[in-house]
Amino acid sequence: MNVTATDQLPVVVIGAGPAGLAAAAHLVDRGLEALVFEAGAQAGAAVRAWSHVRLFSAWGEVIDPVAEKLLAPTGWVKPDADTYPTGGDWAAAYLQPLADVLGHRVRLNVRVTGVSRAGRDRVVDVDRDEQPFTVHIQHDDGREERVLARAVIDASGTWSTPSPAGGDGLPALGERAAAERISYRVPDLKDPAVRARYAGRRTAVIGSGASAFTALASLAALAKSRDGGDTRATWILRRSISGSTFGGGSADQLPARGALGLAAKAAVDEGYADAVTGFRTDAIERDGEHLVLVAEDGRRLDPVDEVIVLTGFRPDLTFLGELRLGLDERLQAPVELAPLIDPNQHSCGTVYPHGVKELAHPEEGVYLVGMKSYGRAPSFLALTGYEQVRSVVAAISGDRESAERVELVLPETGVCGGAGLFDQPTDTSTDGGGCCATPAALQIGIGSPAASGGC
Repeated sequence: MNVTATDQLPVVVIGAGPAGLAAAAHLVDRGLEALVFEAGAQAGAAVRAWSHVRLFSAWGEVIDPVAEKLLAPTGWVKPDADTYPTGGDWAAAYLQPLADVLGHRVRLNVRVTGVSRAGRDRVVDVDRDEQPFTVHIQHDDGREERVLARAVIDASGTWSTPSPAGGDGLPALGERAAAERISYRVPDLKDPAVRARYAGRRTAVIGSGASAFTALASLAALAKSRDGGDTRATWILRRSISGSTFGGGSADQLPARGALGLAAKAAVDEGYADAVTGFRTDAIERDGEHLVLVAEDGRRLDPVDEVIVLTGFRPDLTFLGELRLGLDERLQAPVELAPLIDPNQHSCGTVYPHGVKELAHPEEGVYLVGMKSYGRAPSFLALTGYEQVRSVVAAISGDRESAERVELVLPETGVCGGAGLFDQPTDTSTDGGGCCATPAALQIGIGSPAASGGC
């Protein structure tokens, strides 16, 4: 191919979630062609997977301004900016309409299996930067295809790669063999089949963030219900319980966030969950019809029926192996971004807006955005993701001045709003706005937002 024609090629966006669809909207707004490849059968497939969980952000903080501009002529009605959507609401009332407007640009049931430079593996230097990207895709019928691109924006997120139970970051011994009894998501206990799986049984919940809080509170509510029977939980923490374990409680700036922590604390105080601290899982063994968790120090817990592992998520980098990425050795985030999002130092509300400068890699023209850009750091601001794609698309279009300009101003409080497990916050007067687009059930930490940390 004549390299002078590279600029006429589309920009490939991987993932039709919030960041990916926003990136496509910005590309269209600048007159650039976009191709969005989504492995799922619907736009926002990952968001739909946690449709039962309410966000910690209000509608006004999870809609991209350029996407809104694209939607306006269609008669789309923006939801009340001060209310809090569930994942299902977000997908149905925003992500799906946006995908519909983007139309043929969004290709569903298409999985990206590899990205490289045309005719160049990661070792070859000669004329490398002049070559287009080659994106290998596989359709759901098994058909394979290669697509050339001028740039690649990877917004595939981390949902598909949850972290395992093992305290060393690897699957515990026996974890794979017990897979049918282990879940890596907060259960939707309104689903009769899911409810039957946990009702009257003992469940181990591994994790220390908002996801674990949500699971513990949900299981406690099940235990109190008429069909709950002897529902019990064993809450497994790798660290000890301190005064900050459950968040700010009634003194929290955000009543809903504090309420979620208090609900988890109540589950323990009322005897519906037993907390086990300093437990780093080494093995999951079968004991008849039950499972026994074994720690690195040899401790063995009482048998359980089910295990819910909520220890975070991590990026899938396997299909990017032929690209020259600059990633932090700990977080697997871009090296310039990593110090800004280190969960040991920051919560989602203390990461300042950033763009192409922090997201750049040695391989020019490829960008990881959205939750994928944060690597293993857990919480993420929807508005920060939208600022990322605005800056990246500006750079791709050649508008460096706009790309390097920060256009997002976050609230001075830097806090995250939202209702998490509950229907609505009891008081929104203290909401600082603009925060985590991750649901309560997914925030494992930053503090451990993964765990909910700052979000």
